[in-house]
Amino acid sequence: MFFSVDAQYQQKPVSISTPWASSINESNAWQEYPRPQLVREEWKNLNGLWDYAVVNKGTAKPASFQGKILVPYCIESSLSGVQKSLSPKQELWYNKEINVPADWKGKNIILHFGAVDWQSDLYVNGKHVGQHTGGSDPFSYDITTFLNTTGVQKIALKVFDPTDSDIQPRGKQTLNPRGFWYTAVSGIWQTVWMEPVNTTSISVLNPVADIDNGIISFNSNLNNSKGDEQAEIEISYHGKQIKKIKTNYLPNLKAELNDIKLWSPEQPNLYQVKMIISRNEKKLDQFDSYFAMRKISLGEDKNGFTRIELNNKPYFQWGTLDQGWWPESLLTPPSDKAMKYDMEMLKSMGFNMIRKHIKLEPARYYYHADTMGMLLWQDMPTGFISINDPQQHVKFDAEKDWDRPEASAKDFKAEWKSIMDNLRFFPSIVVWVPFNEGWGQFQTKEVTDWTQKYDKDRLVDATSGWTDRGVGNMFDAHQYPGPSMEPTIQNKGRAVVLGEFGGLGWPVKGHLWNEDKRNWGYRTYFDKSTFHNEFSKVINNLYPLLSRGLSAAIYTQTSDVEGEVNGLITYDRKFQKITNEEMYQLSQPLFETVKKANFVINDSEIKNSTLLISQLKPADGWNLHNPFDAHFKSHEGPYSVKKGEDLWAVNSFIIKGKPEKMAMKLLAQGDLKIYLNGTEIYNNKILTKRHYDEFNISDYQNLLKEGKNVLGFELKNSEADSQFDFGLYNF
Repeated sequence: MFFSVDAQYQQKPVSISTPWASSINESNAWQEYPRPQLVREEWKNLNGLWDYAVVNKGTAKPASFQGKILVPYCIESSLSGVQKSLSPKQELWYNKEINVPADWKGKNIILHFGAVDWQSDLYVNGKHVGQHTGGSDPFSYDITTFLNTTGVQKIALKVFDPTDSDIQPRGKQTLNPRGFWYTAVSGIWQTVWMEPVNTTSISVLNPVADIDNGIISFNSNLNNSKGDEQAEIEISYHGKQIKKIKTNYLPNLKAELNDIKLWSPEQPNLYQVKMIISRNEKKLDQFDSYFAMRKISLGEDKNGFTRIELNNKPYFQWGTLDQGWWPESLLTPPSDKAMKYDMEMLKSMGFNMIRKHIKLEPARYYYHADTMGMLLWQDMPTGFISINDPQQHVKFDAEKDWDRPEASAKDFKAEWKSIMDNLRFFPSIVVWVPFNEGWGQFQTKEVTDWTQKYDKDRLVDATSGWTDRGVGNMFDAHQYPGPSMEPTIQNKGRAVVLGEFGGLGWPVKGHLWNEDKRNWGYRTYFDKSTFHNEFSKVINNLYPLLSRGLSAAIYTQTSDVEGEVNGLITYDRKFQKITNEEMYQLSQPLFETVKKANFVINDSEIKNSTLLISQLKPADGWNLHNPFDAHFKSHEGPYSVKKGEDLWAVNSFIIKGKPEKMAMKLLAQGDLKIYLNGTEIYNNKILTKRHYDEFNISDYQNLLKEGKNVLGFELKNSEADSQFDFGLYNF
């Protein structure tokens, strides 16, 4: 373990750490400018060593402190230098003495917090400035009137964080980490900084692109406007000025652009902006910013499917579920370079999208996505229903929303609005996701309708998972390992997406958070060969879904997290389970032109179907010829299977010429064997629970023959009362 040379600070031991951890110290912790969407020259970074103390809840500010903590790393983390848990019966106090630069005199001093989990009270020179509630959204205070005229200024912050003892939004944090619930994060976990501004200054800038008419709108908020201000806007592209506007300031200023350069993952074109606000030729504010000309929308493709479009063209979005956790720093990336690494790796693997899963990142993360060209789906860090056990949340197939307590609902809505306000600047964000798998899901239609109206520049995936309410722009299925999808025929006008699938685990020794405990994946393998083989199958099985209208797919996940070992890379970012080159090759077929699926055998999800089923083992050759064994009886699909029941099923189909690609849809639970013209093509345990699994059988084209072909199924050891069904199609 590496330690700081300063005796006041030492990183705490941790089982594994990333390559960036050893270089972090009290002088270089997150020193980058924290707000790339609105850049001013004057600012001061307050990250570094602060005093801290943990006291019983309700206790007055301590007279002395217990040691030093490295901000912006949470108290539970190794990089904080503390590595202590905070109980719901305690409060965490921070204390720091600062100096305000003398040349800031006469300016308003704004103190910014990137994020503090969960409820915080700010004191400046012993006076209470304000309280903020919410663990993920940035916030700030004008502390000018609380400052002494000269000398040292004393900043104190009190934090309370109930974690999973209460029902506030908190993502996957828990006081009892296990499975896919992770170590709690409390207190300051993003950059703290301050800046001087004039009384009249811009606090918000949101560029909105209209690519159809070549117009960029600058929506802004000017604090303490008198109505006589002027705005000067310079727009540049690749360092060359292309537009200059000087006009009276308005909250919405528009500029027409010629020969617009569209933004996409393949060509992340950005325009640079310099804005000056003045009054009677006296400069009041000046900052740099940027924008992109891009449009995200829904449209119907040539096959009649509703697709997600980018810049008015169907665009398949291929991404990973990205939780953004780190062994030495938990929710806070150890450094800007480390944070950027994950995104660069995914880009090299052929992904064009990331679903930022129930977590927010520092603003610089979204800036890197803008500059690199990576689409983002942003989740709300939703919470759970049960106060005491986060695993007892709303049932997966619950027909009704949770009757969330009024105060908790109010906090959720306030934090969601603040998150959108702080992130809507970034063009890389194309989808908002208010709810995940029913966790804390309440007033779905109301929250979704509000989100859509509040930001019309993006799509809304209202409920990623299983508790769809027929609202939002998407119907989102999760299937592990999958893949699968909801039928598009039932979802006209909404894009059908696969919000989570895969989750294949491989616990790589030497790279595990805890070698002695169970390391978890939806399917877990223990050697490279088996993992690669099964992983390739899962991705190959995704290809056919595009022919049936799938608009996006999200693999679980970017990296391992604590005891969850289903990442493409290990938690310490030191071992890739799939190389960039291997993943890139697997990704490319997802971007090829596909024709519409043609069903050879219908399954019951598409239309009424008939199955030939035998509950007794048929005679030899049952899977080779037609007419079939007399034991086979006709049943309407899907066929209900009792726990422990065995069955055999057959069907025949006729083909003229050999199709290039074929796929099956499967609905079953148990040990399943599939035969094509008597040859076994599948032998595995299948546990389909909600949607039909997909099986790409294009590699078995050599078994097909002109005319009649036979499919045979042998299902044994059914693990639960379930259903059996299948379909076959060309794609």
